[in-house]
Amino acid sequence: MEQANRPRAGIIGTGGIAHAHAEALELAGAELVMAVDVDADRAAAFAAKMGFAQTAPSLAAAAGAGLDVVAVCTPPSSHASLALEALSLGLNVVLEKPPALSLRQMRELEEAERASGKHVCCVFQHRFGSGARKLAVLQESGVLGTALTGFCNTLWFRNQEYFDVPWRGLWNVEGGGPTMGHGIHQFDLLLHLWGPWQEVTAFAGRLARRTETEDVSTAIVRFESGALSTVINSVISPRETTQLRFDYENATVELEHLYGYDDSHWRFTPAPGHEHLADLWADGSTVTPSGHPAQYVEIVEAINSGAVPPVTLTEAYPTMELAAAIYASAITGKTIRRGEISEGNPFFDRADGRLEPWKLEKSNA
Repeated sequence: MEQANRPRAGIIGTGGIAHAHAEALELAGAELVMAVDVDADRAAAFAAKMGFAQTAPSLAAAAGAGLDVVAVCTPPSSHASLALEALSLGLNVVLEKPPALSLRQMRELEEAERASGKHVCCVFQHRFGSGARKLAVLQESGVLGTALTGFCNTLWFRNQEYFDVPWRGLWNVEGGGPTMGHGIHQFDLLLHLWGPWQEVTAFAGRLARRTETEDVSTAIVRFESGALSTVINSVISPRETTQLRFDYENATVELEHLYGYDDSHWRFTPAPGHEHLADLWADGSTVTPSGHPAQYVEIVEAINSGAVPPVTLTEAYPTMELAAAIYASAITGKTIRRGEISEGNPFFDRADGRLEPWKLEKSNA
């Protein structure tokens, strides 16, 4: 990439996930200009380690640095407000997951984005690995036949000390538990491949951790196509794994990894009589692992060309809507249809609907 075409990047919040963003931005060819954090010492240490030229205590203080894009890597409760501020300053924005705490905030961000002329993109990096892209191409070609059934399991483990961090496990800070903060990447990939979901029935609970939110949820999702999938989001599973399975008429495609995949984590099994499809899967194409670098390459290219960076707020909305619907179904005991959670619905403003779920449950921790 030519030096003149390098977008000037800043990162807001210099905690753990910020390092992944900084590395990905640099690999994609961005110029690392500004590290923003209310903790001056942490910002200075991060800037020195990752190669940022300057630090600032706030986005407003960084406004004169000539930035093109900022990545918001703070706790989730500040994502929407910082994105709104960045848009008002004429900056493109990258939002770490979850992009907002509620569907209302998502709509407010969409409105502000339209008014600003800039773009907000959401980090859903599993869409960008070569395995997912290959599957999308085969699915679109029709050779796999109709999508039928599958599963999407985020089976992770977080001990009680993880939840004892003051801002973790709170509805008004994280927006939810493993459904919103952990499994969302996996069921985003499921929705990205299988299209619009139609309805969901879910259960959730606080089974093993002292936390305000759930520590596990499980759901059955029906898609507009008629396909059915189960979705489990857990942080109480000692053998950690991430599993997705896609059963089509003519093949089963499986993915098992933990926090990121490459092509070796996929398994393709053709149905009897369709063995030739295995050659289409093993096509020898370039391997691109999933992860922040894969998405940031496209973000930086889009900013350079004036195109719309992936994944837009509109593209991310169905994923956030499914998360909200899983909570709504688990808390109310009802099946929730897509589009049902809108203005006037308590789950439009907050994932727990302010209904104090699991208040009467006794934690086993």
